[in-house]
Amino acid sequence: MRRLLSFPNPVNEKAARAVATGVVVLGAVILATGWTWLTILLAYGFVARVLSGPTLSPLGRLATQVAAPRLGPPRLVPGPPKRFAQGIGAVLSLSAAVLALGFGATTAALVLVGLVTAAATLEAAFAFCLGCKIFAVLMRVGVVPRTVCEACDDLSLRRPDSRVAA
Repeated sequence: MRRLLSFPNPVNEKAARAVATGVVVLGAVILATGWTWLTILLAYGFVARVLSGPTLSPLGRLATQVAAPRLGPPRLVPGPPKRFAQGIGAVLSLSAAVLALGFGATTAALVLVGLVTAAATLEAAFAFCLGCKIFAVLMRVGVVPRTVCEACDDLSLRRPDSRVAA
């Protein structure tokens, strides 16, 4: 069970960007059509990735097993900031689903989906992880202990030539 509910560290940034591309597509469909019932799929994906990385996420599995290997050698980045970013996506997408489907507040839900889609676009197109930047600020001010991500704190611990299994 512990292996099932674990997050990879390090993470292949190419896989993360492929996941973000899928989130952008799903978010764009929700925003273009107003089909807020799709927020359930969006939220499930984020929650699954927070809990297990790509293991329980169909999009995560597609990204790690199909898309990323076709994009060349992995580019490894620390896992904890990526997990934190997925957590932000989980909170926003779950909130969107509850607002839309539980309270009929579709406009508020679509605003949240728009925020998720914008952040995913930054990751997919520019490798700019907004959640990772927030994580770094939280580490810098001491909210997140340095022990949570030693590679984030000490650049010498990063090994760009390493291979990632997940």
